Amino acid sequence: MEHRKVIIIGSGPAGLTAALYTARANLSPLVFEGNQPGGQLTITTEVENYPGFPEGITGPALMDEMRKQAHRFGAESKYEHVTAVDFSQRPFKVSVGDTVYTADSVIVSTGASAKLLGLDSEREYMGYGVSACATCDGFFFRGLEVGVVGGGDTAMEEALYLTKFASKVTIIHRREELRASKIMQERALKSEKIAFKWNSQVVEIKGGEENGLKKMTHILVKDTVTGELEEMPLDGLFMGIGHRPNTDLFQGMLDMDENGYLIPRGRSTYTNIEGVFASGDAQDHVYRQAISAAGTGCMAAIDAERWLAAQGIE
Repeated sequence: MEHRKVIIIGSGPAGLTAALYTARANLSPLVFEGNQPGGQLTITTEVENYPGFPEGITGPALMDEMRKQAHRFGAESKYEHVTAVDFSQRPFKVSVGDTVYTADSVIVSTGASAKLLGLDSEREYMGYGVSACATCDGFFFRGLEVGVVGGGDTAMEEALYLTKFASKVTIIHRREELRASKIMQERALKSEKIAFKWNSQVVEIKGGEENGLKKMTHILVKDTVTGELEEMPLDGLFMGIGHRPNTDLFQGMLDMDENGYLIPRGRSTYTNIEGVFASGDAQDHVYRQAISAAGTGCMAAIDAERWLAAQGIE
């Protein structure tokens, strides 16, 4: 049974920053990168708001750079998916199928996943017109027409943010009234740039090539009352149906809110279990940015290092 001082579960900006800091503290961390090495950033084509890259960088390239930096100081990655954890006693157990690893401390950075419609064409055009993050990608749609799918607060927030850039934002909702809070509804309904397409469901995203690049050009919308299909030209489509944290693995062990986000103690990354720390989008439903996730990854590493030192594990 392989033993580590630190095991990190998840490999987005939080996990890889935690790996960098714990590696530099000579803790030889083991990172389980999971099914999506690099996390949500790997489905983002261009990242222009990460400090230090004035020309921008692609999401996958940014994660590769972070990984190389962590590995340089002795972090190790396994491209495997953790299937079970046991935090009932120390050392903690982390399982990948039948293989069990033990750890003095664990940093959870399993992130969150955008809720999507589940269309093949949605996956195909993700990063090529389709996005699940207005604050990440809104800038690229300056002067263009975009759609936002959803009827809750997330959709209203995304739509209102997009009015800073897009010439027109259409909220596409499958019912004829919104689920969003009154204040968010009022803001959206008042905006001159926001239009509403009620009783409508996106059934396909279509596109082609422009200057050798894949690009969505329009969507196919079904009327949920009449069943009628309609093509709607759009330059971009944002999924505003929320996120869910990837925390099912920790149900019944770690404290979480009603949506499954981990609840750290105070302004730290400590969870309710001594020696287990939470970072990144698994515990952040507010900011959800690469830079803020990386910041909490740094905090978790420092918390873990100090906690281990207090246990006499250097």
